[in-house]
Amino acid sequence: MKRLLTAAVAATALLLTGCAGSKPEPAVTASGSGLTYPVTVGAVTLTAQPAKIVSLSPTATEMLYAIGAGPQVTAVDDQSNFPADAPKTDLSGFKPNAEAIAAKDPDLVVLSGDADGIVAQLGKLSIPVFVSPAAADLDDTYQGITDLGMLTGHQAEAGALNERMAADIDKIVKSVPARSTPLSYYYELGPDLYSATSKTFIGSVLGLFGMTNIADAADPAGKLGGYPQLSQEALVTANPDTIFLADTKCCQQSVATVQARAGWASVTAVSKGQIYPLDDDIASRWGPRTVDLVQVVADALAKVPAT
Repeated sequence: MKRLLTAAVAATALLLTGCAGSKPEPAVTASGSGLTYPVTVGAVTLTAQPAKIVSLSPTATEMLYAIGAGPQVTAVDDQSNFPADAPKTDLSGFKPNAEAIAAKDPDLVVLSGDADGIVAQLGKLSIPVFVSPAAADLDDTYQGITDLGMLTGHQAEAGALNERMAADIDKIVKSVPARSTPLSYYYELGPDLYSATSKTFIGSVLGLFGMTNIADAADPAGKLGGYPQLSQEALVTANPDTIFLADTKCCQQSVATVQARAGWASVTAVSKGQIYPLDDDIASRWGPRTVDLVQVVADALAKVPAT
């Protein structure tokens, strides 16, 4: 199953243009926002507050609803399952179809990457597109929320969400006592032992707790994009103190399935029962529910005895 977390393809590209020599559009104020259009974010300029947004990124969908732009969202992709009332369709962000997207008559399309050159395809149809790429760290998350707030007329709500997220994450991290010896961890993307290093978004989040990531040794220079496949021998030798499973939905992995793996009995995380299942969706997105992920990790670490 294609994992959204590893789809860190980022490109920002579409220029919304008018006819040469045309008169400038008059300034328009978004209802109740105090934000005046036209608004430019990156290469995208909107002359009015978008009323028909198509989101082909589950993370962007969550961000849009969290900043109050949900009523402007008229269609989302087949992977956008949160919030539950988002207008889910059979549109795909992995294999986008320009004609199908255009049929929704959007005045803004939000993507996480330029799959199959969809940005240029939609550009030929004069459909404005904003690429909100996968985040490498929390600063990127806050920037993505800010950008969507600007484009949708919810700048104040976006700023408030960022402040709330930062405060909540800081509070949760500080609630976990520091350890004299840092815990090590293995973060599993799939039972084929693909993992994420400290140079990825998820690695930066878990790094807030001062833990050591055993996957770092498998991709020290980042040549694998931060997502190396570990060998069982290397994993057992690294002997992580904790294991976090981000493949509970896609691959039906659990504490029991990990404990049953041949040769893993000697791994500290297995022998001590320090294996923690995560919600795949929350763990693979970089939006508002990152706070929930941080809380789950904090709760897990609280269960690990001090040494």
